[in-house]
Amino acid sequence: MRIATWNVNSIKARLATVLDVLASIAADVVCLQELKCETDAFPYLELEEQGWTCAVHGQKTYNGVAILSKFPLEDVSREMSSLRDDQARYIEATVMSPRPVRVAAIYVPNGNPAPGQKYDYKLKWSEALEQHAREMLRAEQPFVICGDYNCIPAPDDCWDDTVWNTDALGLPETRAAFRRLKHIGLTEVFEACDGRAHQYTFWDYQAGAFQKDHGIRIDHVLTCPRMTDRLKTIEIFRKARALEKPSDHVPVIATFED
Repeated sequence: MRIATWNVNSIKARLATVLDVLASIAADVVCLQELKCETDAFPYLELEEQGWTCAVHGQKTYNGVAILSKFPLEDVSREMSSLRDDQARYIEATVMSPRPVRVAAIYVPNGNPAPGQKYDYKLKWSEALEQHAREMLRAEQPFVICGDYNCIPAPDDCWDDTVWNTDALGLPETRAAFRRLKHIGLTEVFEACDGRAHQYTFWDYQAGAFQKDHGIRIDHVLTCPRMTDRLKTIEIFRKARALEKPSDHVPVIATFED
């Protein structure tokens, strides 16, 4: 089974690119972030024609998350048990594959400018995610949590830590919250399967960042122990950033034993 995560930075504006990339990565499940459209405006028809079942939590202009699956989706939830949120940042569902798995797609708040209310919201959201993940562990159902965590885990996960360690994505409190989430018993797939320094999932549109490889790694897949046991490989699909009208993020694809 191949499970991917990708911040598409507007599903409607980049639909042709999205369809092209989805065909290329051949995933069974794809978690999308930053849809930037309301739930009813999501391009269901175009994706369903390609064999996808879609669960969507949209919001006008901002945010938005979705789960695409080649298998049926059941028991869809659009919020964490630990947080009532008016922003469309969370969705989870059970993928009814031969070995069913619970999949969550998340879009953690950016948090800038920090300090401030937006950063406080980011930390509150991250704490709620940790609490919810603890509940998922207690339920003993296999699960993965995929998405744009808006966290640069370590200095080697960005092109220049002196640029990013004062940004909300690289502040010590942000990195500590991510570590706490992992330490409840989750595995960060890239760290487990690859772990090389300076492998990025996001490059800004400005100042030739992609051409200079001035990137950051903020898109992550976290697994519970039962899914970690099935873990085989991780891939950052870098070539998506070089396509026409690309997202500033690229897909991250984890492969698990069937």
